[in-house]
Amino acid sequence: MTDQPAAASWTTPPITADLVRGAVELEHTEHGLLPHRLPSWARAQGGDGQLAMAEAQPSGVRLAFRTRATAVELDTLRTRVGYRGLPLRPDGRYDLVIDGVPVGQASTTGGKVQLLDMTTGTTETQPGPIGTVRFDGLPDRMKDVEIWLPHTEITELVELRTDAPVEPAPAKARVWLHHGSSISQGSNAASPATTWPALAAARGGVDLINLGFGGSALLDPFTARTMRDIPADLISVKIGINLVNADLMRLRAFGPAVHGFLDTIRDGHPTTPLLVVSAILCPIHEDTPGPGAVDFSSGTMQFQATGDPAERAAGKLTLTVIREELARIVTQRADPNLHYLDGRTLYGEADAAELPLPDRLHPDTVAHHRIGTRFADHAFSPGGPFAPQPTPHRRA
Repeated sequence: MTDQPAAASWTTPPITADLVRGAVELEHTEHGLLPHRLPSWARAQGGDGQLAMAEAQPSGVRLAFRTRATAVELDTLRTRVGYRGLPLRPDGRYDLVIDGVPVGQASTTGGKVQLLDMTTGTTETQPGPIGTVRFDGLPDRMKDVEIWLPHTEITELVELRTDAPVEPAPAKARVWLHHGSSISQGSNAASPATTWPALAAARGGVDLINLGFGGSALLDPFTARTMRDIPADLISVKIGINLVNADLMRLRAFGPAVHGFLDTIRDGHPTTPLLVVSAILCPIHEDTPGPGAVDFSSGTMQFQATGDPAERAAGKLTLTVIREELARIVTQRADPNLHYLDGRTLYGEADAAELPLPDRLHPDTVAHHRIGTRFADHAFSPGGPFAPQPTPHRRA
């Protein structure tokens, strides 16, 4: 660590929307700005505590600016989520990326704690102070700086301090809009820039807007309308695991719901490359329906499927059923810009044997890296659904 700059050398640039990437909306709070990944009208229609928590956890959200600063401080007020009777998860990480290269990590202190009681369904919020995350020793030259916010901690942005002026970082040429479950949000990844969508976006050279919502990739119409209205050059939707473990609908409703979700996106993005991705391999739900349940008997959180495989005959969904239906729907729609990817090509049986899901549901950070690499190699490579299109040759 270098010596802290004298107070007179600090500047406090206002945290404005043009410094924040990956958020759909910024809410003004008592302390500062709270990034949201759903707009207020969609949050009002959701009415679900799990979704409210997930969308306010800023997965994929980062501050992005150009500066000569050698030291940066960011005051935030975090909200950590835990379960009564179990230790809190480790502190969330802030990732520092300079000119596209990850160069540092830090955590903050203080903040609120939201305790969930799984036996009663009640929630208690304990107050806490604002904390500071600090990066110093940065190279003394003009550079593009990104500070990725923790993907598992609700984070209010209070104040930014730098020892040189800042300006908004230039945007990348293309924006990738993605929607998925807690796996897309980054569950069990070590840090926000190492979730699989963040890793894939870095390899693809695109700006990420991540609408991965833990427990809430449920084909909600308000999510589709949100995606319809967000400017994007590339779109993907990862469908499957939450519909099984929430036991939300039957096969009769699933097909029309997928069509409706895609129709709504197409209302705003009629020809944008759109990739439908099914679930990665999840052995507990491949052929066993939900609902899923949490098991704390081992002292750690584990997931299990509680349905009966025989219930598939009555239309209950499994991942196998969903993959077959998604492939059929994409083929049926005959849309040249609509593509399908079987999630087991990202994480399949061989991967499960080598890197088993620690809680039977979510991949660990090594598996996130593998999934992100494979997604990028599939989607952004020449001939892939997100491959850059050649610029047409213009005759003089």
